[in-house]
Amino acid sequence: MGVPTADRLGPYRLLSRLGAGGFGEVHLALDPEGRTVAVKVLHPHVAADQTALARLAREVETMRRVRGPHVAEILDASLDGEQPYVVTRYVQGRSLAALLAGGEPLRGEGLTRLARGLAEALAVVHGAGVVHRDLKPANVIISDGEPYVIDFGIAYALDSASVTASGAVLGTPGYLAPEVLEGGAVGPEADVFSFGATLAYAASGRQPYGTGPASAVAYRVVHHPPDLDEVPAWLAPVLRDCLQRVPADRPTAPALCERLGAAVPPPAPVERRRLVSGDEPQTMEWRPDRRQDERTSLEQARARHREKVRRRWMVSTGVVAGLAAAAAEAYVPELSLLLLAAYGLGVLTDAAFGLAARARARIVFDLVSGAGTVGLYALLTTLFSPFTLVLALATVLVVLVMVAFAG
Repeated sequence: MGVPTADRLGPYRLLSRLGAGGFGEVHLALDPEGRTVAVKVLHPHVAADQTALARLAREVETMRRVRGPHVAEILDASLDGEQPYVVTRYVQGRSLAALLAGGEPLRGEGLTRLARGLAEALAVVHGAGVVHRDLKPANVIISDGEPYVIDFGIAYALDSASVTASGAVLGTPGYLAPEVLEGGAVGPEADVFSFGATLAYAASGRQPYGTGPASAVAYRVVHHPPDLDEVPAWLAPVLRDCLQRVPADRPTAPALCERLGAAVPPPAPVERRRLVSGDEPQTMEWRPDRRQDERTSLEQARARHREKVRRRWMVSTGVVAGLAAAAAEAYVPELSLLLLAAYGLGVLTDAAFGLAARARARIVFDLVSGAGTVGLYALLTTLFSPFTLVLALATVLVVLVMVAFAG
């Protein structure tokens, strides 16, 4: 198919080719407002399958309800022209497959964030009534240490005999559940299996069902237990349950969130589908609810701003508390101890809220701030005289008062 004429596709300006898969080419693009998006242009053999396109058009109405911090949500789709395409949020980062290509597994905080983020993503996808069906390291983007799931629902929507015969591979052996390989019914349990296989690879650096020809790997998935020997002890029982051969024996995505300490997303709101005329499947063009997108973006921006203000407040009060305690040490030791204790109590209180919200990064930041304040106090009392510290404290307080009343 190649790049569309004049590097434009509908209202989108295509900037560069990001890659290609079994169903289409992905391009980095700009929307009419100048924001970066990812545009997946379907391959000709996919675009020629009217039944597959009709099913995708119907599924887009459900897929657009998927909204979450760990999914690249669908923003737009046009499936009735010569070059059908789907537009998603662009996540700048590297795929999990690329990160693991060197053979080094994830450990510590990186593995924990991956496990929790993927569990939350699956809970959001399944809560909207969507099955990903192609969850694997290549469909997980890591950006600033956080995972983002892409291409959810597309493989499921385009699962038709003609698309498969044209060369599109529906899934990757080693990450496909046994029931998928055997041609059985596919539900959310298949995604849980793929979640387990993806996490097993990330945690150990080894494919849980080995490598080799696709048929050999598929045989091991159906008949052999997974290799979890190198998976950390805290994660191995969870993955062993996810990789059970019988779908009903696997945990649900919300249950995974609870076991991994991740937030359990609320179910997606029920929306009415837009109907198309006639009883026969038809393709259609869908446009997003811009107001909902704007509300979501505004809420995310406000949350980021609140977190930025909170962190600045913790650092600034820590500096003032450490300086004041050091200045008071030579004159009123009791006051010095009281200032440090008061700041420590504030840190512990804020960390408690972080613990309740399961915000591990917030807890770590609070504890580091508390330790930094104590370290600053010890350093200042060692290097400077009491008079110098009192003078510095007075200067800081005058500056703060001037800033507070400025304007």
